[in-house]
Amino acid sequence: MIKWGKVVFLIRDRREGKTIALSCSLDENRLRRPRARKAIDTAISPLRRGRAASPGAGALVRRRPSLRTAVAVVATAGFLCPTGPALATSTSTSAPAPASTSTSTSTGRVARGTLQAAFAEAARTYGVPESVLLGVSYLESRWEANAGLPSTSGGFGPMHLTDAAALSSALSHSPHHHTGDAEDPRGDDSRATKHPVEAGAPGIAGVLRTLERAAELTGESRRRLRGDAAANILGGAALLADQQRRLGIRPGRGPAGWYGAVAGYSGASDTGTARAFADAVYAVIRSGADRVTGDGRQVRLRAVPGLRPFEGQLERLGLREPVTGDVECPATISCEWIPAPYRALPGGGYGNHDLSDRPLNQGIDYIVIHDTETAYDPTVRLVQDPAYVSWHYTLRSQDGHVAQHLRTGDVGWHAGNWYVNATSIGLEHEGFLTQGGAWYTEAMYRASAELVRHLALRYGIPLDRAHVIGHDNVPGPLPGTVGGMHEDPGPYWDWAHYFELLGRPLQASGGPGAGSVTILPDYATNRPRYTGCDPAEPAAACPPHGSSSVWLRTEPREDAPLVRDIGKHPDGGALDDVRDHGARAATGQRYAVAGRQGDWTAIWYLGQRAWFHDPADHPVSVPSSGPVVTPRPGLESVPVYGRAYPEPEAYPAGVPVQPIIPLQYAFGAGQRYTLGLVARGAYYRAAAFDAQERPVVRGELRYYQIQFGHRVMFVRADDVTVSPD
Repeated sequence: MIKWGKVVFLIRDRREGKTIALSCSLDENRLRRPRARKAIDTAISPLRRGRAASPGAGALVRRRPSLRTAVAVVATAGFLCPTGPALATSTSTSAPAPASTSTSTSTGRVARGTLQAAFAEAARTYGVPESVLLGVSYLESRWEANAGLPSTSGGFGPMHLTDAAALSSALSHSPHHHTGDAEDPRGDDSRATKHPVEAGAPGIAGVLRTLERAAELTGESRRRLRGDAAANILGGAALLADQQRRLGIRPGRGPAGWYGAVAGYSGASDTGTARAFADAVYAVIRSGADRVTGDGRQVRLRAVPGLRPFEGQLERLGLREPVTGDVECPATISCEWIPAPYRALPGGGYGNHDLSDRPLNQGIDYIVIHDTETAYDPTVRLVQDPAYVSWHYTLRSQDGHVAQHLRTGDVGWHAGNWYVNATSIGLEHEGFLTQGGAWYTEAMYRASAELVRHLALRYGIPLDRAHVIGHDNVPGPLPGTVGGMHEDPGPYWDWAHYFELLGRPLQASGGPGAGSVTILPDYATNRPRYTGCDPAEPAAACPPHGSSSVWLRTEPREDAPLVRDIGKHPDGGALDDVRDHGARAATGQRYAVAGRQGDWTAIWYLGQRAWFHDPADHPVSVPSSGPVVTPRPGLESVPVYGRAYPEPEAYPAGVPVQPIIPLQYAFGAGQRYTLGLVARGAYYRAAAFDAQERPVVRGELRYYQIQFGHRVMFVRADDVTVSPD
C-alpha cells in the first residue's frame, strides 16, 4: 500500500500472530520513478517466500521471518522505517498478552519504565547485546542523561548522540581560550607580551552528526533523541545495529561479535582511536559497572569476565593508520603525533614554544588541565601555527583520542606563568567552560587519566591537587596579571571522578578535630547557582548541574556576601558568574580550618576567613592531615608570590636578573595555609630562536607552595614556620 510520500508495508508474523503497518519515508521524487515499485517488490519478496535475507550477510533465514527481521529487510532497501516506538501501532489477531510491570534482561529482572529497562528494550528491539549497549553508553556518559544538555562535543543523552547544531552557535563566538589579550600564555615578562591571534573560523567535524542518523533509523524526532533518555538509548542501539549491518556482520552474534560496530560507533577516522575506544568498552563489559546516576536511577552492567571480542572486525572499517611518531603516551590509549612548529618569524621572534631538555636540566612538577573553549579540529590547527602558542597534548571529547604536539622535554606556552610553564606539561581537553557544552565524556576523562598516570610515573609527579592542577589554579606571576588569568576547566570538571580514574581517590586523611579539610562535595548533587552561561542573558541562572566547587562567604549564613578577591576584583566583590572563581574552593583542594559554627566551616582564604555550608548530614568537605605554614613569630604579615624565582646573586653574567615581586595579597599573623610542595628558586632562560645555551638559573632561596586561594601561591621558606595541622 502506497501513500504520497510514504511506503506502508503490511507485514504478517505468523509465529507471533501479529500484523504491523510499517510506515516508511520515501521522498516524492523517488515515488515518481518507474523503479520505485520494483524496489518495494525487491524489499518484500523474501518475506512473501518465507525467507528473509540477513542484512549485509547474505545468509538466509529458513523459517518465516520475525517482525524484527522483516523490518531489517525493508530497511536494507533504502527506506527509512521506524523500528522502535512505531511498532506500537501493530495490531494483533490473537488475545493480547497480559500486562507486565517488569522485563527480564541480561542484567536481571527490572521494572518497566526504569533506565535499566530502557537499555533492555532498546537492545531487544535492534538485536544488540545488552552488555554491549550498556558498555558503550557507560564509556560515553556513565549512563547519565545530563538533563538534556549537550556534552563539550555536542553529544546528548546516555548514548552521546552528537548534533553539530548544538555547537554551531557556541563556535561562532568562542575562540580558543588562549586567543585574546586577557592573559599572556607564555607569561615571561623578560620578553614582549604574547597575545595570540586566531586565524580562520572554527569548523564542525562531520562525525558530530550521529543524532541525525539516529532520527532516520528510529523515526524519533531530534528533540526526543536529545531530551528523552529512553529514545536516546533506542537511537544508540539503532546506530550500533546499523554499523553492524554496514560491516556485513550478522546482528544476532553475541557480545564478542560486535567489536567492529563498537569501534565504528566512536566515529574515529583512524584505527588507533577506534581500537582504543572499543578496547575500553570491552574492558568495562569484562569488569562490569553499577552506579546511581545523577538523577537517582540505578543502572547495572553485570561483569562478563574472560570476554574476548573478535578484534579482526576492525579491518572492515577501512580506517587510516595514525601517525604515531615518537609519541609519549601509554599503549592503552590512542595517540598520534601532530607537531607544533619551532620556527623563526618574520620581523624577529619565533614560535611557538621553547626547546629544553627536561627533566635533565629542570624537573617537571605540574600537570596543568585546560579546556579548549572551541572544538578539537580548530584547536589542532592552531597549535600548528608558529605565530600562535603551544601545549603538549590535545584530547578529543567524542572518543578520547590524543594528539601530542611537543616533546614533554620542551616547554609549552600555555599556563600564563613562565615559572609554571617551565616546570609543567599542559593538556588541552576539548570543551567549553560554559557555552556549547555542560559535561565531559567518560572516554575523554579515561584517556586523560591514563595519560596523566603515565606521565606522573615517568617524571615522579605526585598525583594530588598540589601537582595536578587546573589552569584556574595557576597564579598570576605579577600583580598586574592576576585579574586576567584564565579560569578553565572551571567548576564542571569532575575532579573527584578524575582522581578515582587516576587511582588516587580523594578521601578523608584526618580525624574529626583535624586542622585542615579537603573540599569534597558530591558532584552530582552539589549544584550551586551560577550565572553567565547564556551570552544573550548573562545574568540568568545557568542550568542546574553538578559542580566541583563550593561558594565561600564572609559570614556563616546563606545571605552573607561572597568573600573578596582583591586581585581579581580590586574595586568590588566577587560575582556569581561561572567564570569567577574569586570566592570558590574546588574539589581536592586542602585548606587550613579557621573556625566552625553550626553547619558552617571557615577556612583561611586570600588573607581572610571564608565560610562554606558544611552540614554533618551532607558535608562538602572531609578532614585531612598534612603540614601547614604560618608567619614566623614577630612578623605581622609575610608576602606571597606568583612564582619561585632565585635570589639576584644566583644569576650568572649575561642572564638578566628577574625581580622577585610580591602579589597584592597579605598573609597575616595567626593565619595558616596548607603546604603543597617545596621548591628551590629557579629560572629557565630562553629568549632567542637559535640560542646556543638556554641556562636554568638555580638559587639557594627556598619556597613553599601554599593553597592561598582558589589558586596556589608561594611564600619564602624563611618567612614562615611549618607544623603539622
